[in-house]
Amino acid sequence: MRFLIAAISIVAFIVSGNAALADKRVAFVVGNAAYKNVPQLPNPAIDSKSIARVLRNVGFDVVEGANLTRDAMTAKLLEFGKKSEGADVAVFFYAGHGIAVNGVNYLLPIDADLKSEMDVKLGAAINVDLTLDQTMSDAKVKLVFLDACRDNPFAAKIRSAKATRSVNVQTGLAEMKSGEGTLIAFATGPGQTALDGEAGTNSPFTRALVANIAQPGIEIQQAMTKVRAQVSDETNKGQLPWGHTNLTGNVYLNPVDTPAVTTTGTSNAPVSSATRQGSDVELEFWRSIKDTNKVEELNAYLTNYPNGTFKSIALARIAALQDGPSNTTRNLSAGIDPATFTDEANQVSEDQIGLDKSQRRDVQRRLTGLGFDVKTTGKFDDETRSVLKRWQAARAYPATGYLNKLQHKALLSEIISTRAASSEEQADDEPARRRSSGGGGRRHYSGGGGGGGPMGGPGGLFGGMMGGLFGRR
Repeated sequence: MRFLIAAISIVAFIVSGNAALADKRVAFVVGNAAYKNVPQLPNPAIDSKSIARVLRNVGFDVVEGANLTRDAMTAKLLEFGKKSEGADVAVFFYAGHGIAVNGVNYLLPIDADLKSEMDVKLGAAINVDLTLDQTMSDAKVKLVFLDACRDNPFAAKIRSAKATRSVNVQTGLAEMKSGEGTLIAFATGPGQTALDGEAGTNSPFTRALVANIAQPGIEIQQAMTKVRAQVSDETNKGQLPWGHTNLTGNVYLNPVDTPAVTTTGTSNAPVSSATRQGSDVELEFWRSIKDTNKVEELNAYLTNYPNGTFKSIALARIAALQDGPSNTTRNLSAGIDPATFTDEANQVSEDQIGLDKSQRRDVQRRLTGLGFDVKTTGKFDDETRSVLKRWQAARAYPATGYLNKLQHKALLSEIISTRAASSEEQADDEPARRRSSGGGGRRHYSGGGGGGGPMGGPGGLFGGMMGGLFGRR
């Protein structure tokens, strides 16, 4: 009888634990960065991947996309609209360029080329109000997150268009009111612009969402309070997320349930298989990221396991990797010669710089310090060329994989610390130092040179594993 009671308890615990995630949850997650007619943005595609991973881990069926044209974005919206029919919870997340014209907000596909108000209204941009109404109106709970409050390069074009009369183009996005059962959250206040963070990482707003919205047992409005506080603190009160909510009940993206039946007698009762499975999942999660140098992966572990076994290690690793908050905006052109964004580099232009082996190593160290990891060899091989292309694309420079004098000067002007380069230089110089010391015992050396801020973008090491474990891919 005792065994039977224990068995019933285990089954009840598992059913109870899964019930919270049994409702229909769908999400639209898109990040547009590779714009064709204006400088590219560094982080929106990374932001969307981070949010998609968090939502999948708590049971969402995610319609995901990055760098979408108008047609591709429309196709994703149609897919999302069908899936959200009868949904218990529907989430809409967008990172990238957005624009407000005469009080109406629009999201911009990567092929948008806006020269006038007419271009906006005739379909080159995505009307936010119409989109949300068409895709999410049937969902019981609607959560909208817009990380698109940017200094928009199209705004000046529209304002100066001769055919446009009395057009009001705002600096950021316009205020929106939420309908019943809806929460709308902007990266910053109406008409204001938001920060983007270090290239290759997340924006402050997305980073705060990742850290808070899926914490176990946290109601979404409480989570958004934490999001506002985190962004305000990280940006030294330079940015405060804004929102409007009309939710009629409590909403938990990651609810914590208790067993429906408890065992009555006990010391001999077996350990719950659900508890054991949870421990195994955490261990596998940690194993997949334990050697990472990417802050987003460590933050993802803390998000999923805020009181996890490896919490202290994760926090210590993050502290070692981070230099502090970034105040970099999506407009990275400040203080840079405009020709840097148009002059293409090639082998000839790179040869004209006259980089010796030491200077090439310095370039590689600086790239690593900025989150574009590459081996410090002093040779510009295929790996280095590929990394240079990623750095150029993130800065909206012509991505050729070669440098010219302007781009090299821009790289040297980027503010980085010595930490990342120090470890690289130490590793590179160790054999020579051993030879000069006669091959004696181990010694510790400190190197110099460039290094970096928060390192790397969000990795995919654990995304596939977690998706497989939960069956949500």
